[in-house]
Amino acid sequence: MEYLEIIGEKAKRASENLAVLKEETVNAALERAAALIRKESAYIKAENAKDLKNAQEKGLSAAFIDRLAVTDKVIESVAVGIEQVAKLTSPVGRLLYSYENAEQGIDVKKIAVPFGVIGIIFESRPNVAADAFALCFKTRNAVILRGGSDALNSNAAIVSVIKTALKETGVDENAVALLTDVSHETAAKFMKLNKYLDLLIPRGGAGLIKTALKEATVPVIETGLGNCHVYVDESADAEMAANVIFNAKTQRYSVCNACESLVIHSGALKSALPLIADRLAEKQVEIRCDERSYDLLKGRHGVSRAGEEDFYTEYGAPIISVKTVDSLSAAIEHINRCSTHHSEAIITKDCKAAETFLNGVDSACVYYNASTRFSDGFVFGLGAEIGISTQKLHARGPMGLEALCTTKYVVKGDGAVRK
Repeated sequence: MEYLEIIGEKAKRASENLAVLKEETVNAALERAAALIRKESAYIKAENAKDLKNAQEKGLSAAFIDRLAVTDKVIESVAVGIEQVAKLTSPVGRLLYSYENAEQGIDVKKIAVPFGVIGIIFESRPNVAADAFALCFKTRNAVILRGGSDALNSNAAIVSVIKTALKETGVDENAVALLTDVSHETAAKFMKLNKYLDLLIPRGGAGLIKTALKEATVPVIETGLGNCHVYVDESADAEMAANVIFNAKTQRYSVCNACESLVIHSGALKSALPLIADRLAEKQVEIRCDERSYDLLKGRHGVSRAGEEDFYTEYGAPIISVKTVDSLSAAIEHINRCSTHHSEAIITKDCKAAETFLNGVDSACVYYNASTRFSDGFVFGLGAEIGISTQKLHARGPMGLEALCTTKYVVKGDGAVRK
């Protein structure tokens, strides 16, 4: 058997064992994994140092190296995250539907069950390896991880520690696997491993997600891309709009729920846009304007004309685009055309306009007088998340434990035969 098939076969067998694993064993293994990650912090950091050295020698950016670094703080955060997952209520076995068909003599129940084997492709953050394992394992799924080449030593160390925890608690260590061959050829084959993988989740930038959608023959959940909009309606409170946009844009630039695009009604342009620009200037945010907004803001530092591509761009940086519209319907049309269907907000005093916006905008999360930064599993009461889905099938929005389950119908009778 080839490299990937060997890993896939082991993961498939492990998933069958996990399906009947008791909840107390699952939680004990997670608790042990958290304890060992703390205990083996020196080993994990030593392996991470190899990745950091390689990154520095390659001349990678300071921001990239910062995301790659595993510090004591990161170690503790990873351990706490695993412990938090252990304390969550598992959705596995949850009753979703029941029906007693007395005529046929059967009792029908629909329950939540694991997918089986989940593949996760991610980029530079080593903590993702532990987070992804914890969520998949809590839902009795085996997981095969494919991280970026720049974090290979770090990921291998974390997975090695987790495997030790599984063995110590009597669980098949193949419940988690890491692809150590990080070539593009192997990644392409991994996306087509539908004999063993039941679901593929890419976590990373636009390039990774587009490649997965194009190449995979395994079902894919599209996550993460976030060209998020805030629309300032004609009746909006200008100060509220400025505060919400300031938070949505500047609290964290690199996250997928940050606001990248401001859409503003022409009737609010003169009253609201200068105030919004003043707030954004506090963080030196570059503003790329359409013609009408540029005429109002020209001469200000950091203000320039937008190109058409700006309205489709997820910057992940202190940059925002501005589009002026003459109606609510035009705002909805622009957002639905340009967004990645992640998170969009309306700022308005008009509840009817808000209702039209919330119903008309085709995105996973929609907001009324609130920041898009709230799109998060913990904030929504879901606990830890595997990502934020921007597709429509199976899961949409922040993906907690329930999104890592599928369903099964369990039908009971007493010698029943169909009449």
